[in-house]
This record gives sequence, C-alpha cells and structure tokens, in this order.
Amino acid sequence: QVQLVESGGGLVQTGGSLRLSCAASGTLARLFTLAWHRRAPGKQRELVALITSDGITNYADSVKGRFTIPRDNAKNTVYLQMSSLKPEDTAVYYCSAVRLHYDYWGQGNQVTVSS
Repeated sequence: QVQLVESGGGLVQTGGSLRLSCAASGTLARLFTLAWHRRAPGKQRELVALITSDGITNYADSVKGRFTIPRDNAKNTVYLQMSSLKPEDTAVYYCSAVRLHYDYWGQGNQVTVSS
C-alpha cells in the first residue's frame, strides 16, 4: 500500500510560482507512476502532469512550458513546480500513484492564484 501526503499549496499572485510536494510511503512507491491532477470550481478533474518510474513525463497542454514534475526517488517524493501562474490555475491539486490495478490518492491541496 502507498500513502501520499501533499504539502505546499496556498495563495499566489498572477505570474508567481509555487511548488507542491507529494511524499509517498511504501517500499514499492518508486515503481509507481506519479501524477498531479486538479479540480477547478465547477469543472471536472483533469490530469495536469505525470511521471513514470522511468522518468518519462507528460503534461496537459494548458501547463506545458509553465509546470514541471520532478521526481526524487531517494525521497519517494514528486513535486509540481508551477510558474507563470494564472487565475485559471486555481484549483484543488491532488497527487496520485498508479501501478497495474493499484491506485492511490493524496488528500488534495488548494492553490489559489489571485488576479
């Protein structure tokens, strides 16, 4: 089993930067694909970025060039480095860990970008 603990959300101005962290417990966490998702008010949850256990990344078009998803396997931690933030990035951000039929989620962290 993998447990995910998120941190780093908050309030930031348009154009600012913020980093989210997601620490994964469990000895096999390094084998999981780790991802960040978000749910904005009144919208469906969307995949923001993911990184596989091999380090392959994929990003939503809306965040390409602004967000990165580095992963520290020694710390079993994945980050979401967000820059050039926009008000439309306001959402609750969740991290997830997926492998085969296993699927785990963090508790969610609010990110608010003020205009």
